[in-house]
Amino acid sequence: MATVSYSSWHVFSRICAGILGSYVFTWGLIALGASSLIAAGTEFHEATSLVSMLGFLVFLCTFCWAFVAASVVRVWAVLAGGGALMTLSGWWISRALA
Repeated sequence: MATVSYSSWHVFSRICAGILGSYVFTWGLIALGASSLIAAGTEFHEATSLVSMLGFLVFLCTFCWAFVAASVVRVWAVLAGGGALMTLSGWWISRALA
């Protein structure tokens, strides 16, 4: 079995992607999900509670995926890029409701 040696920068990037990237992705999902449910007519506290509970599972899955994925660039692109896109979409929906 061949062993692979990674630089400390690569390990640090994976750890940051796992923690920070997963947080941003989950935050974006909660923002988009809650504002979408509120726009669909769900009561505010029910929408935020439901999406926040789902957020715990999403954070766990994305955190684990950040360490399993083959490319750290892909991990950052999906987590940070997707999180930013979902956050902006949720913000746009909330502004449309106001």
